[in-house]
Amino acid sequence: MKLAAQLSASAISVAAALLLMLQACSTTVEAPPQAAKAIEAGGPPPEAVAGFLGPDASKLQPGPEGGAALAWINPNAQWNNYNKILLEPVEFWAAQDSKVSPDDQKTLTAYFYNALQTNLQKSYTLVDQPGPGVIKLRVALMDATTATPGLRSISVIVPQARILNAAQSLATDSYAFVGSAEAEMKATDSVSGELLAEAVDKRAGGMGIKGAASFQWGDAQNAMDYWAQRIPQRLQELKAQSASNQ
Repeated sequence: MKLAAQLSASAISVAAALLLMLQACSTTVEAPPQAAKAIEAGGPPPEAVAGFLGPDASKLQPGPEGGAALAWINPNAQWNNYNKILLEPVEFWAAQDSKVSPDDQKTLTAYFYNALQTNLQKSYTLVDQPGPGVIKLRVALMDATTATPGLRSISVIVPQARILNAAQSLATDSYAFVGSAEAEMKATDSVSGELLAEAVDKRAGGMGIKGAASFQWGDAQNAMDYWAQRIPQRLQELKAQSASNQ
């Protein structure tokens, strides 16, 4: 699937309007995902994490302070050799009993994809084909409130105007998640498939994990905005560290 063209000025304006409409919502706070609890207890990662990350899920370790809850960074990766990113459509992993409707899943993944695209293109060239110097980036939202989140849907590229209309419904009528949102990330070399980095993180509503009723679309948006900014920041940090070590 080819990447959509970079956001036009009008699309950016729509995204800004969406932000203004929802900025009264609370910020999000860190919350330990189920995978972190399982790994810290010495057990295997949950099925949903293993499903997305594959066998590499076993490499996850508690992340650094201020970073993702769980992470693994390839110590041999030459990050300064990468200046392009192949961003895959955002995935949504959930079980059949998920309370997040298919339409809401599309709205969430489309918004997250566009937020990632906007932030990544500040530091990287976005491409639609594998090649030398290209990181393949996969990101997924997971409905961790379901018993066995195993089924997945993949986002499609949705015009920002449609996202705005859908978000208005979400902001007034429903909750995107119950109390928190969870995301997973996997970065690989687009040619060799070598794993470069992986992470699992979770954000709760501004009132904390117990304030489930406070976690609405605005909180989901804040969580996605946080991750969309933090992922490229972390990649740039790794790139700088790699360059300084040479």
